[in-house]
Amino acid sequence: MRGSVEMAGVVLFHHVQGLTDGVLAFAEQLRAGGHTVHTPELFDGERPASVEEGIAFVRSVGDQLLDERADRAVAELPGPLAYAGFSWGAAQAQRYAQTRPGARGALLYESCVPISGEWAFGPWPAGVPVQIHGMDQDPIFALEGDLDAARELVAAAGPDLAELFVYPGDRHLFTDSSLPSYDADATALVVRRSVEFLNRLG
Repeated sequence: MRGSVEMAGVVLFHHVQGLTDGVLAFAEQLRAGGHTVHTPELFDGERPASVEEGIAFVRSVGDQLLDERADRAVAELPGPLAYAGFSWGAAQAQRYAQTRPGARGALLYESCVPISGEWAFGPWPAGVPVQIHGMDQDPIFALEGDLDAARELVAAAGPDLAELFVYPGDRHLFTDSSLPSYDADATALVVRRSVEFLNRLG
């Protein structure tokens, strides 16, 4: 609560290297802005050593089981909720923002699923604000289509609802302070913009 305004709770989904210390540290920075942040553990404690190993882990466990774990975690949380996530976790966040009634907003870090075509969850829902962050030469976010998908989403949702922030660099998972890919300066901007976004949600 801030005054008489109900603050939106945030569900922050980790990336394919698991619920790392860096993900937890990022969550703490959002909490310092006055927000309740939930960090579900979807990998049963596993922390793959690289993105490649994380992708292999996700494939070994299977999307269905991981989605079920996420569904159980979200179902136990009180609303209202905004959804956030890093890379693989951003796709989970986007899934809920687009398909779960009552979403307050979405923060998508280093990933964006198209809102049209075979991979789409459907059109972006009316009235749900979204903020997307990624590096302009990230081989995954920028060069595998996510940046194009983000631009499509922003164009469709309009400037009143959607923002895209692109940072100079070629790192993936640059907001995770426990990984070699960490970029402190860019992360400081991401955190500031994210807190401002959440503040606008109430």
